[in-house]
Amino acid sequence: MSSHLDLEEQEQLDELKHFWKQYGNAITWLLIVVMGAYAGWNGYQYWQGQQSAKAAALFDEVERSAAGGDATKIERAWNDMKDRFPGTTYASQSALLVAKALQQADKLDAAASALKWATESASDQASVQLARLRLANLQIQQKTFAEAQKTLVKPFTPAFAGLAADIQGDLFMAQAKTAEAIKAYTQAWTQLEEGNEYRRLVAAKLNALGVDPAQVKGASQ
Repeated sequence: MSSHLDLEEQEQLDELKHFWKQYGNAITWLLIVVMGAYAGWNGYQYWQGQQSAKAAALFDEVERSAAGGDATKIERAWNDMKDRFPGTTYASQSALLVAKALQQADKLDAAASALKWATESASDQASVQLARLRLANLQIQQKTFAEAQKTLVKPFTPAFAGLAADIQGDLFMAQAKTAEAIKAYTQAWTQLEEGNEYRRLVAAKLNALGVDPAQVKGASQ
């Protein structure tokens, strides 16, 4: 009986040796790849966490600089952010914050530069859309009307379309194109939700131009 079991064990051992000889290298390399990928993923997660923490700390510096109103410090902190952490949401938020602070400091070209960066490189579409709206407003203020039109020409998502139409109306008014402005403001009034405070502002612009938006054919109530 013992000899019979020993023989079976020997056969199983021989089969295992044969199997390992045939597939051992492939299994070993597969394990190496799997373990390497797992280690790499953990390493990436750790690195990403570290980057996020560093970006958050730098964003605090951007906020402090913006609150202080020192344009030189603001631009230095902003350059650090966009150079070191361009793909983070902190960079997108910083661009909008920095542009506002620089505009208040009358550094309009620097503010426009930050907004242009956001329109091209922000990590989320909401920041991209908001940056485009603010950039167009700033370009109207600078009287670079052709540039403002380029900023507005690409379609906006529904959430921002009404605001974009209102700014388009402002652009037309700045160029003394009253009929076109009325059309744009009417479109804005139609696209903005009823009860929206901004919609009342658009209505006031139309009223100033002698138009009651509620009476315009096709306008929503």
